[in-house]
Amino acid sequence: MERVSKENYYLDIAQTVAERSTCLRRKFGAIIVKNDVIISTGYNGAPRGRQNCNDLGYCYREQLKIPRGERYELCRSVHAEQNAIIAAPRDQMLGATLYMVCVLPEDGSVCAGMNSCMMCKRVILNAGIEKVVIRDTPDEYRVVNTVDWIKDDDSLSGKFGY
Repeated sequence: MERVSKENYYLDIAQTVAERSTCLRRKFGAIIVKNDVIISTGYNGAPRGRQNCNDLGYCYREQLKIPRGERYELCRSVHAEQNAIIAAPRDQMLGATLYMVCVLPEDGSVCAGMNSCMMCKRVILNAGIEKVVIRDTPDEYRVVNTVDWIKDDDSLSGKFGY
């Protein structure tokens, strides 16, 4: 019997974390791992104390037909990556890896081709996270070295990378 790879093991956990998401458009789960220890987890949802979109029964950005990757200031949610970083001690994030999965709320299938938004990239860089591993299918994933986000600064070029 073949063991699941470490990457897919951690991505499976991030996918389970995504089940806690309260977003009606996309459910994200993220975990931060360093030295084979899970440092923290996060999913997308409204800030503590505020109503979530699934409680309200609607997504404001969806009502306005705002395309994915635009006008995040109108979103009620804190992103999964941000919530994982908020919950982690900085010294444990230095050189760590963030694992991220996005699933569709309708059927729980993995949403391929996702990437961190420009705001989350900034937060990930400031946290000192070294790599981001993103699931594209139940078995396939991409590894992003965050130093590439420094070399290819999308905030200067207009390439948003969503």
